[in-house]
Amino acid sequence: MTLLSLKNIYNSEKVAVSYEIFPPKNDDNFEKLNKLYLELEALKKYSPELISVTYGAGGSNRCLSLDIISYIYNNFNINVMPHFTCICSQKSDIKTYLSEIEKYEIKNILALRGDEPKDITVCYRDFRYANELVEFIKSVTTLSVAVAGYPEGHIDAPDLDFDILNLKRKVDAGGEVIFTQMCFDNDKFYRYIEKIRSANITAPIVFGMLPILSFSQFEKMMSMAKVSVPKKLLEDLYKYKDNPDDIKKLGIDFATEQAEDLLASELINGLHFYTLNKAYSTSKILDNLHLFSDNK
Repeated sequence: MTLLSLKNIYNSEKVAVSYEIFPPKNDDNFEKLNKLYLELEALKKYSPELISVTYGAGGSNRCLSLDIISYIYNNFNINVMPHFTCICSQKSDIKTYLSEIEKYEIKNILALRGDEPKDITVCYRDFRYANELVEFIKSVTTLSVAVAGYPEGHIDAPDLDFDILNLKRKVDAGGEVIFTQMCFDNDKFYRYIEKIRSANITAPIVFGMLPILSFSQFEKMMSMAKVSVPKKLLEDLYKYKDNPDDIKKLGIDFATEQAEDLLASELINGLHFYTLNKAYSTSKILDNLHLFSDNK
C-alpha cells in the first residue's frame, strides 16, 4: 500500500473507511496494548485508508501514542494520522512532536483544540484555538491537516452557526478534510452539511461513527458531547440497558442502517469509526455493508 495524504484519500469517488484508537491510560499495561494490536489485526482486512491515534491534552500519553504509531507503521503498512491537541501546548512542544513522527513517513495530522484539563483553571500557552494550531502546522510542514466538525455544535459553542464560523476559520487556516463528531440523527447531519456548504466550506467530509457498545459507554459519551438521540433509539437503549448482548446488537443494527443511508446520500467521503479499541462491532457493521472487506 502506498501511503497517501488526505488530499489523495478523500478526493476520490471511493468512500474511505478509517478507525480511531487510543493509547491505554496506563502506559505500563502491556496486556491492554497487546490486545489493542490484536483488535487492529482483526480490523485490517477491511483495508482502512488510515488509523488515527489520539493523545491527551498537553501531550499526555504522547510516548505511548508514538509506540502505537511505530507498531502500525512497521506491521500494517497503513496510513497513521496522529492527533495534535494545542491546549496546554507550546510551539516548541508541537515542533518536537513533529520531528518525532518524521521517521514514520507521517503525511496527515488531525489538529484539535483538545479538552481543557479539569484540574487547571486556565491552560493557554502559545495556542488557544484549533485554527491557530492548523496555521502553525501548515507554516512549518507539508503535512495534510484534518480538522474536527460538530454536526450539532461543539459543547462549548453557544450555537451551531457560531461553531460553523469556527470550522471555517480552521479550514481557511489550512484544514483539508473535516472529521465529524458522532451523530445519531442523519437528518441533522444533512442539515449540517447544507449549512457548511452555504458557508463556502468545500472540504471533504468524513462521518464519525460511534458504534454503541454498552449502555454505560453510551451514557458517558452523551455527557461529554452535544449530541441528540432519536426517540426510538433512546427507548430501545433503556429497554435493553441491563442486557449487554442486546445493547451491542442494537448498536450494530442502528449503525448499519445509519451508514447505509449515509452512503446512499453520496454526501460523505468517508466513514471514520470510533472503535473504542474494540474490533467486534465495527467488523460486524462493515460486514453488513459489504463494501470494505478485502475479500469482496
